[in-house]
Amino acid sequence: MNDHADNDTPDRRARGLEIMKRVHGWDHLGDGPGDFFGMTVEHLFAEVWSRDGLSVRDRRLLLLGLLVGQSMDDALGLQLDAALRTGELTPDELREIVVFLTHYAGWPRGARLNTQVEELIDRVMKP
Repeated sequence: MNDHADNDTPDRRARGLEIMKRVHGWDHLGDGPGDFFGMTVEHLFAEVWSRDGLSVRDRRLLLLGLLVGQSMDDALGLQLDAALRTGELTPDELREIVVFLTHYAGWPRGARLNTQVEELIDRVMKP
């Protein structure tokens, strides 16, 4: 069970905002309005992404596979970008993910993923 489950909402929200910022590789993240944002921060990030058992990198790899399989390109782009900028995955590892997932998600999907990865690497790794 998650050790964070008994924390009060302000602590959970602050922890969730910090984890969300780290997971996405953002320098700054302000608090947001509404129940949806609050649930995302306080549950998904403060409780789920922070659980023991899997590293953030492990969770990201699982999420990448899911997003590729579901053709969720917008969310996939965000996760690929965060993985590269935070150093969780190298350009070579991203390319290996393309090869691996292409064989499970299909060639057209893999071709799109390859384009996303190569454009991202070109953009982020430029001197």
